[in-house]
Amino acid sequence: MILTLLNIVLPVFAVAALGFAFGRRQARTPDMGFINHANVMVFCPALVFSALLDNPVDLARGWPLMAAGVLIIIVPGLLLALVRRPGVSRPAFLVPGMFRNTGNIGIPLMMLAYGKELLGDIVVLFVLSNLLHFSLGLFLLSRGGSRWMWLRNPNIWAALLGVALAPHREWIPPFVTTTLELTGQIAIPLMLFGLGVRLSQDRVEQLGLALRINVLYLLAGVLTLPIVLWLLPLTPEWSRMVALSVMLPPAVLNYLLCEQYRVEPRTVASVVLLGNVLSVATIPLVVWATLSWI
Repeated sequence: MILTLLNIVLPVFAVAALGFAFGRRQARTPDMGFINHANVMVFCPALVFSALLDNPVDLARGWPLMAAGVLIIIVPGLLLALVRRPGVSRPAFLVPGMFRNTGNIGIPLMMLAYGKELLGDIVVLFVLSNLLHFSLGLFLLSRGGSRWMWLRNPNIWAALLGVALAPHREWIPPFVTTTLELTGQIAIPLMLFGLGVRLSQDRVEQLGLALRINVLYLLAGVLTLPIVLWLLPLTPEWSRMVALSVMLPPAVLNYLLCEQYRVEPRTVASVVLLGNVLSVATIPLVVWATLSWI
């Protein structure tokens, strides 16, 4: 089991560590803005489309997974809303605790842990998180504005197109699908490398506050999981994916959005950075638990 766990977790952290080391060794601050923008706007949509094209989503069968993908975002938010905020504003506290790193860490980790044949289901969780992040998340951060920002997210449209065309794959010329598959294969390693570079440029401030907030996020995930598993008829494969998703660290995107909307970006940056550092210890435990008990 230990060797299996290492084979799952180490490749993910190794690529991120490569990005971290590369970022640290640069004489000038690496500008990953363009690369990360290209990944979000080009490579990730290609991955989403090709994954859903190859793994058609059966809405009648897959509704429990989609419902779980929504609940593991909404329920932690509701639980955290009941907690006395530890010295941060409500949006800065809630949003990073609701939206996890389903892209940079979640997709590659779930593929290695639970099998590439589940990529379509993994992408469904990623797309749902993106949809809610760019709608509900921005609604919270902008205090009621930007409710339609999700319409500008290409991952949402790529998912809708992939679901719609999956039953008619034969209509699409092979050179188109091959091009999209090659383009999409860039996304995952670039996500991990970019995460490492981002972490290399930031430092944790207010360590005690960031630690307390991340502990609350983990507790919210632990409390959410049994609720979701009890409410929905999830398969064992889906249950493992949901369990890992709800325990992932906060998404790096939380910091970028909080910076854009001026919602305590320095505090959120520390919370996100420390959460991703702590995941080196927490994620192997979660993967081991899901493989052993679910």
